[in-house]
Amino acid sequence: MAVRLGSAGEAGDVVGLLDIGNGKTACSIVALTGPGRGLAGMRVLGVGVEPSRGMKGGLVVELGEAEQAVRGAVAQAEKAAGVAVEEVFLSVACGRLRSSTFTAHTEIEGHVVGTGDIERLMAAARAHAEREGRAVLHLGCLSYRLDGAAGVADPLGMAGRSLGADLHAVTADEAPLRNLLHVVERAYLTAAGFAAAPHAGGLAATTDEERRQGVVCLDLGAGTTMISAFAGGHLLWNEVVPVGGNHATFDLAQELGAPAHEAERLKKEFASLARGADDGREAVAYAVYGAAGGPGARGRTTTGEIAAIVRGRMLRLFGHIAGRIDRSGVASYAMRRIVLCGGGSRLAGLGEFAADFFARPVRVARIEPLEGMPPAFAGPEYATLLGLAHVAADPAAGAWWMSSARQSGSYLKRMGQWLREGF
Repeated sequence: MAVRLGSAGEAGDVVGLLDIGNGKTACSIVALTGPGRGLAGMRVLGVGVEPSRGMKGGLVVELGEAEQAVRGAVAQAEKAAGVAVEEVFLSVACGRLRSSTFTAHTEIEGHVVGTGDIERLMAAARAHAEREGRAVLHLGCLSYRLDGAAGVADPLGMAGRSLGADLHAVTADEAPLRNLLHVVERAYLTAAGFAAAPHAGGLAATTDEERRQGVVCLDLGAGTTMISAFAGGHLLWNEVVPVGGNHATFDLAQELGAPAHEAERLKKEFASLARGADDGREAVAYAVYGAAGGPGARGRTTTGEIAAIVRGRMLRLFGHIAGRIDRSGVASYAMRRIVLCGGGSRLAGLGEFAADFFARPVRVARIEPLEGMPPAFAGPEYATLLGLAHVAADPAAGAWWMSSARQSGSYLKRMGQWLREGF
């Protein structure tokens, strides 16, 4: 699965977890005791982070710049871990992620369900999900059907004539995924497996109980907002909206005539969305863009104006998200509560603002760190990185590992061929 430490069997396998976002590229190197053992026994050996370059709206727009960010983050993690990695488990937010639910069927050979029947059923499901040039990132079984009867948790060994499964798949367009893989290849790494980034972030930000009762996770990144919906303990829906926290910064920069870095400072220091935070009359001075007004010129605004600009952006974003959730059809199952994560969730008063908008209980995620993870990496902005560990440790999470793909002959085996043919 990954590079092994010197004494085989003592520390288990070592794998890199890589999250290439719009604002940052983060890598964590973890020791795995073995598939199926969960997070218990998983230990973080090293973590690294670099500002992202060459990314826009979740897409690779400059291969060389994105490669350098990956190299920097991985090098930091390797130095801290004292071990090099050759393979990484990769989060994917590009390629117009699409969720779909469907039912697959197969006839039971021998009239008793065996592993071959389940494998044949899942192979048919993969083939269905991969239509129209889509690559599968997640394929989860919601429940099985035996001779048409739904709600079967584990059909292995049960008698019947036909086996079915209600499934949820997350797929991505192949071309953007190929570009992301090419960035990884240029950094002399191999993708060991994939996870849909909204799924990973949602696993880290929410609790088991919330996922059983129904919850929507909003991961507010720099350039995108990722949505994941859970109910009954299962992932029901994922989507990526190409608007994130940086868009509030851009709005401030445009309205106030400030450079982007100054607009970001104003947002972090003065943009509170909490009810009754202050009267909004406090005067704020800031640097104006370029040579406007002459060298060293300063502009003046108020905390109220800053908050109003940011509030307007968040109202538009939440309205767009609400529409997406409504069209998805999962609201009645998953909209019991909302959890916020990502760097944008640190905006002052955002949880209260979101609760008012959605009329649901809202909380900002409190990330439970893994053993060995530095405290600085346990914030909500690192939910996707930590969520990759959740997915990697759970073979039932529906993610794809390269090792199993090579054995099954499924689409992941073709990834390397895509790279060779395309580049």
